[in-house]
Amino acid sequence: MRNIKLTIEYDGSRYSGWQRLGKGESDNTIENKLLEVISKMTGENVELFCGCRTEAGVHAYAQIANFKTNTKMKLYEIKNYFNRYLPMDIAVIEVEEMPERFSASLNAKAKTYLYRIAIGDVPSVFDRKYTYYCFHMPKLDLMKQAAANLIGKHDFKDFSSVKKNKSTLKEIYSIDIYQDAKEIQITIKANDFLHNMARMMISTLLEIGLEERKPEEITSILNPELTDSGSAPASSQGLFLQEIEY
Repeated sequence: MRNIKLTIEYDGSRYSGWQRLGKGESDNTIENKLLEVISKMTGENVELFCGCRTEAGVHAYAQIANFKTNTKMKLYEIKNYFNRYLPMDIAVIEVEEMPERFSASLNAKAKTYLYRIAIGDVPSVFDRKYTYYCFHMPKLDLMKQAAANLIGKHDFKDFSSVKKNKSTLKEIYSIDIYQDAKEIQITIKANDFLHNMARMMISTLLEIGLEERKPEEITSILNPELTDSGSAPASSQGLFLQEIEY
């Protein structure tokens, strides 16, 4: 049996995330669209594993997934088949054959998210689906000061909406905040992310930059013995899964 690795990019605007998270939630997911094509292509019902389960409305430059199949199709034929039958807002940009033990979920060592914040005089009509527009200029020095306190291994329970009884200890490797004439971009690299963790961190940093919260609040949010929590998740349209490292 072959183990096929996919590198996928998608516009998450009209999807309910990578997969359904519970009963009653929409089947309109990235995972389901891919599984429909795999079933049509191979005649098999496979299990699809992904590197990072993106949330509703979140985009990806390079999501990683893998599945096992008995198909004899060549790799370029698999890639072409996906891109012929997938919706135009999902594309398979690379197909590789991997060792049997490779798992997109279990072997991921680091994940990087990018958040785009538009700061021009007028919100862009064409970028509105891919940026969050900030009506006031945040103070980047305050955001960077606060971000420094997030680096390292911490309990991020209060920076997430996780409901299951699972480990909330994660490690942030880096947070970069960059600004040009049109955008502020926040890049966060971590060993893993909890549900809504990236967006809650970003919204908290933004509120600190807008002086609605203080940089030192980061420390109290990270203290599991205190009741402080991160801000409500930032809008999903500005968030992109940028890279998964193995």
